[in-house]
Formats: sequence, structure tokens, C-alpha cells
Amino acid sequence: MVGVKGDHKMRLAFCLFKYFPYGGLQRKMLSIAKICRGRGYIVDIYTRSWDGPMPEKMKVYLIPAKGKTNHAKNESYAKSVQEHLQRMPYDAVVGFNRMPGLDIYYAADACYVERTQQTKSWIYRLTPRYRHFSAFEREVFAPEAGVELMMLSRVEQSYFMKWYETPAERFHILPPGISRDRMAPPNAADIRLQWRAEFGFNESDRVILMVGSNFKGKGLDRVLLGVAALPVDLRQTVHIIAIGKDKPDPFYKRAKRLGLSKQLSIYRGRDDVSRFFLGADLFVHPAHIGETAGNVILEAVASGLPALVTESCGYAHYVEKAKAGLLVKVPFEQTEFDEKLQQMLISRKRKTWVRNGILFAKKEDLYSLPEAAADVIESCVLSQKSR
Repeated sequence: MVGVKGDHKMRLAFCLFKYFPYGGLQRKMLSIAKICRGRGYIVDIYTRSWDGPMPEKMKVYLIPAKGKTNHAKNESYAKSVQEHLQRMPYDAVVGFNRMPGLDIYYAADACYVERTQQTKSWIYRLTPRYRHFSAFEREVFAPEAGVELMMLSRVEQSYFMKWYETPAERFHILPPGISRDRMAPPNAADIRLQWRAEFGFNESDRVILMVGSNFKGKGLDRVLLGVAALPVDLRQTVHIIAIGKDKPDPFYKRAKRLGLSKQLSIYRGRDDVSRFFLGADLFVHPAHIGETAGNVILEAVASGLPALVTESCGYAHYVEKAKAGLLVKVPFEQTEFDEKLQQMLISRKRKTWVRNGILFAKKEDLYSLPEAAADVIESCVLSQKSR
């Protein structure tokens, strides 16, 4: 811990490389910070950049980072933060990206070493980028690090224990944490009609929705190929909407090559994304690399939007548990995705998937992650003080 002296209001430093308002990790960080602030703790945020409104009653420190590459900037940022923390009294330093000097880490990302072993050649493991990210990961998960770990997935926990022999008692599994406003409201049918009229869709149109930054990683290319493979009569009724922070031009160009240029719309992050969940017909998330969690999967289920998801995503099993859609097996096969995409677009089970998702969201705890994370932070600090 950094600078704990006597009885005082708990002071927390939250560390994040970048903040932008529509990133899943970023939103989760801010929601946890707000819960901690609501409990009377002082919360300061250290970040390289901040895009969006500044949070109330919290101080944001913009830390300059030098370097031409992301990993060089990360190293510069981490060094500067450490120098700053030496002058500031905090009860705990909470990290949302891996870096040295943390007391508690929120593990939103998959095990880097495991992923590179599965997806990269040995040559990649000789690069400065690999050395940086693997070293920062070891700073957090090594047995001697002592960092308390807030986890979203037991599968990822097993990988960290495999590579670093991290003691099991340092892991704290958190429940999901989507916002309750993602649940389908009583007037969901009216919102659906209004949304479809606003965007020019009638009930015979089939709207496919994908939400999340990094369209390549999320699998928008696979969605385009899947729609292109549909029978002509069905394909002509399909419209694809992708929402997230990424460069749209490569995907518009690919859609044009596939004859889908008039059927693809890409938007940056939006505040009214819940309306899209209610207005669309199918949520797709055929990610190239499995995600630790995938909140948008749960948001789709809670909204009553049937989902087609690769099973490698951490929260994919909720789709199966809720009986609210279908999973695509790993290793991914485009033909399987194409077949299941067509199946879900024409299936008579749609109303059942919709109803199952809505009922599941009412009975399952998909919401309490910020509160649970704040509990872990408080418990870790008090435990450290009592030693």
C-alpha cells in the first residue's frame, strides 16, 4: 500500500491507460469509482488521456506519456504514475490495465501469455511488444507480487495460475455488471416500432446489430461474409448496424466488394444504444479472439434480443443458460456461423428466445459487479491495515 498513515478517509488511486466514454473497461472503471465515491472514499484517476465529460467529485490526473509505440507510452505512463504516487498518500492503487505498483487489479483482459502462445509464432515472442506486455503481466500475477485480483472469469484464472503459479487466495470472482436500464422496459414494443420507423425499417426487414469497439476483433468481417452467403431473397432483407469506436472505411470497402454497401451502417458509440437493442432482430458477436467477459452479450440477452455468439467469449455461456440464442463453436468455422445466422434470421423460435432472455434478466444477477468490486477493494484495504 502507498502512504497509509493513521485514521483518515479512504483514498484510492485508479489507474487506466486511456478513457473514452463507450469502452466497456472504461465504463466499468467509472461505475466502480462512483460506487466508491458514494461510500465516502476519495477517488483520484490517473490516465494518459480522457475523452468525455469529467466525473463529478473526482480528480483526474492526465499523465503525459512519451514514446512512438503504445507499449513505450505505457512504460512512460507507468513510470510517471509511480513517481507521482510517491508524493501522494493512498490506501490502495487500483489498476484497470496491467502495470507495476498496483495493490488491486481489475482483470478485464485475457491472459496475454496464454493468448500469444495460442495465436502467435515464436518469432513474435522475441519482439519488444511481447517483452513489455508479458513483463507488465508478471508484475501483477507473479507469486511474489501480492496484488489482489478481481476476476470476471474462472477460465482466465486457470490460465494465470498455469503460467504464473499465482496463489488461488488472491483471486476474487466478480458477478457481471451490466446496467439495469438494459432490461426490456414495459413499453419495449412501442420503442421498437418508433426506432424502426426512425431508421426506415419495416417489420419484414431483418436488422443485425453488433456493438463494441475494435470491429476486426469483434468479427464484423465474419458478419459481412455470413450475410453475403445468405440466399438472395433473404439477404436482400438484411441490414447490418455496427456501433463502436473504430475506423469504418475498411469495412465499408469490404461490404461494397460483397455487394452489401447499401446494407451496412456504422456509428460511433452512442448514448441511445439501448434503443438499438430493442429495435434490432439479432445480436451478433463472432469475436476472433475470445473476450474475458463481453458485457454487450448480456445487454442483448436482457433486452430480449436473440444472440449469436462465439463460445470463446467469457459471458457466452449465459446465452446458452438463458436459452436466448445460439453459440458458434471454437475453433471458428465460417460455414457454421453462416448456417446458424440463416437459422436465427428465419427461425420460429425468435419469440421464445426473446421471452427467455427477458425472463432470465429478471431472475439472474447480471448487475452487481460495481458494488462487488467496491466490496473487494474495501476488504483488501481493511485487511492490509489490520496486519
